[in-house]
Amino acid sequence: MIKTLARSIREFKTTAILTPLLVTVEVVLECIIPFIIANLVNEMQAGCGMDVIVNYGIQLVVMAILSLVFGVAAGNTCATASTGFARNLRKDMFYRIQDYSFENIDKFSVSSLVTRMTTDVVNVQMSFMMIIRIAIRGPLMLIFSFVMGFAMGGRLAMIFLVTIPLLGVGLILVIRKATPIFRRVFRKYDALNDSVQENVQAMRVVKSYVRESYEKKKFTAAAEDVCKDFTRAERIMALNNPMMQFCVYAGMAFVLSFGSYAVITSQGTEIAVGQMSAILTYSFQILMSLMTVSMVFVMITMSMESAERIVEVLTEKSNLTSPENGITEMKDGTIDFENVNFKYSQKAERMALADVNLHIKSGEVIGILGGTGSSKSSLVQLIPRLYDVTEGCVKVGGVDVRDYDLEVLRNNVAVVLQKNVLFSGTIKDNLRWGNPNATDEEIIEACKLAQADEFIQQFPDKYDTWIEQGGANVSGGQKQRLCIARALLKKPKVLILDDSTSAVDTRTDALIRQGFREFIPETTKIIIAQRVASVQDADRIIVMEGGRISVVGTHDELMKTSEIYREIYTTQNKGGDQDGAK
Repeated sequence: MIKTLARSIREFKTTAILTPLLVTVEVVLECIIPFIIANLVNEMQAGCGMDVIVNYGIQLVVMAILSLVFGVAAGNTCATASTGFARNLRKDMFYRIQDYSFENIDKFSVSSLVTRMTTDVVNVQMSFMMIIRIAIRGPLMLIFSFVMGFAMGGRLAMIFLVTIPLLGVGLILVIRKATPIFRRVFRKYDALNDSVQENVQAMRVVKSYVRESYEKKKFTAAAEDVCKDFTRAERIMALNNPMMQFCVYAGMAFVLSFGSYAVITSQGTEIAVGQMSAILTYSFQILMSLMTVSMVFVMITMSMESAERIVEVLTEKSNLTSPENGITEMKDGTIDFENVNFKYSQKAERMALADVNLHIKSGEVIGILGGTGSSKSSLVQLIPRLYDVTEGCVKVGGVDVRDYDLEVLRNNVAVVLQKNVLFSGTIKDNLRWGNPNATDEEIIEACKLAQADEFIQQFPDKYDTWIEQGGANVSGGQKQRLCIARALLKKPKVLILDDSTSAVDTRTDALIRQGFREFIPETTKIIIAQRVASVQDADRIIVMEGGRISVVGTHDELMKTSEIYREIYTTQNKGGDQDGAK
């Protein structure tokens, strides 16, 4: 785990190493100051002159200034190293996630990935900052103060040999109790964020069904659950402070009592007043260093689970990778499914697709119909390798999709998914996702083909119109047409529309399909639809049922041979007739 996280330090390695060195010098200087003060007190007690006092005073001022300088420098290098480390960590996680397949993302969930890149990274950043500065300062201060205290007070410093191990045992017990609770809390954080994300995305539905009060109750219950566990963990961790203070103040009380007694009874021969003051100062420094160490332990305990969750993301390997020397040229848009079986995970009990054999010629228009859960989307997602087949193979252009360079494959197979997504930016920005180098003329041509140009021209800023995040300021049909235009800009050999015209009217749907036939005849076009009208004029129509291909044929053939197709057609036409009658 430490090795994996350490890779994200990179260019901040120098500042990360420099910080402990600066802290070490700072601590040494701070520990020498009480020693100089003790000598000064002893000299004054012996009746020294002003020249001795001034000399000691200059030494103290210089030491204090140097300690301040090294402390400030350590603070600056620590801040640079920790914030840089956090930046690299987020960057590494984000880059890793970009390489994930859908299966990898399904494994973690979106809300969990967001939590890991925000809350968990902040926790690890705080721990890293403490490790390179405070975790160095605390133990060094403890060791140097104890050594100097022992040198100045001899037997009196032995009390700390008893209190420090007792405190260490207490800290270990506290950490062992608190760690499982923090692990549970972070899992609940994921669930809480998932609830928030779901609520915000479905806000229109929540409001239309007047379910705000229900959502508030659900969120409150989840938040209280997290709060309860956090409170329990914090209560355990809070035992740290009183336990530590009891041990150290008991030690200081011992030093004060027996030290004062030794000074009085020996009249300064065994322990002088200066030594006594130095021992008290070192006792206070030991107290502060123990407080620092306990803070570091608390933070590290909290962040251990965060670190493990981050490492899970960084070490997760995508099950979809480009092969070495992958094929970089696609001959045409022919598609072959050969004995394909597919399930979404190894643990799944049943196949999402079974015994699929299908051969599609380049340039064909293929329609796909089927009921909900018939695996229509699963079928087409295997073509651009959004998932890999479990058994058998899928070929595009006569080549197994697993042999293509992944970028080449996906640039030649354009998919307009069921859930259309637009990003914040102008219409041009969104369309150029399909082709970053597309000219304005190419953009307009693609939009005309997708029947999007007409409504774009009605906007005041036309193609420079700003699209809100998720396309919130355009209608569902407009969003679908923009997504189709974006896919067309890739000039793909295979175009897949996964129920991507469901929000447009039948006339516009027909115009889009007509444009496809006239302007991109060589592109293989696969159209998943709920309406028979959307696929009626396709070269062939695939009817799916229960993850299997039930039948394949033209509209006229299926009307004669397929009961399922005939039932869908009859039901939809009856509905249309009734609507027309109304």
